[in-house]
Amino acid sequence: MLIPDYHLHTEFSADCKTPIRDLIRSARDKGMKEICITDHYDHDFPIGIAECDFHLDFDTYFSTLRKLRKELAPDFTLKIGIEQGLMPSTCEVLSDFSSRYPELDFIICSTHVVDGFDPYYPYYFEKWGEKGGYRRYFEEILYTVEHFRNYSVYGHMDYILRYGPTKAENFRIEEYLDLFEAIFRVILDNGKGIEVNTGSLYRGLDFPHPHPKLLTLYREMGGEILTLGSDSHDTIHVGHGFEKTRETLKSLGFRYYCTYSKLKPEFHLL
Repeated sequence: MLIPDYHLHTEFSADCKTPIRDLIRSARDKGMKEICITDHYDHDFPIGIAECDFHLDFDTYFSTLRKLRKELAPDFTLKIGIEQGLMPSTCEVLSDFSSRYPELDFIICSTHVVDGFDPYYPYYFEKWGEKGGYRRYFEEILYTVEHFRNYSVYGHMDYILRYGPTKAENFRIEEYLDLFEAIFRVILDNGKGIEVNTGSLYRGLDFPHPHPKLLTLYREMGGEILTLGSDSHDTIHVGHGFEKTRETLKSLGFRYYCTYSKLKPEFHLL
């Protein structure tokens, strides 16, 4: 059975122009029986640092997905999700987000902005340096998981490695072990999970997010809840690298991946 893609963007995301029907068609053509659409919503995203407004037209988004889900059933399962970008300033205001939108099956919590800076742009590392920039990013994740619980999984936890001056060449988990042990402990204590994001495999890295050493730490600490997502913004990369990643996860000792319904995880054998 093909693993469902649980991180996908469509025309509803400010940084994507892919029609939602085209993306669904691509998933079906590749043999998938289920996917979850997770378009961007970054409350109070500092518009000045990018030419995108990551707010979301919730009414149109949910009504479109509900209509498509009904249309596609029973042959194809369409789950309704969202990728929610968090900052310390938005943790409290979004604390009851899912109760406002009962349509949601799944919420990815992601860190995209740190202290008003987006690691996508070089000026982030000009401010912090490479290793300092990595540490500051991971500190932001720790703050978020300590102050926010309204999510299913944490997304692309070492996403910043995509954009560092030397990518992962100078990344040493030992230098950030204190942070990741604390991050995973909070995630586990709160009954949450993490995303395995294969978008890195077509963005210059040879491993999915998070790094296999971080995945190993997560498993050793008792982590089991995993979803797989391609982070695709087009039809080409839907499900990218999933079979390779399945084997990687099995080699690291994982037995299950998860899908979600109404924010509740459902376990499936890898």
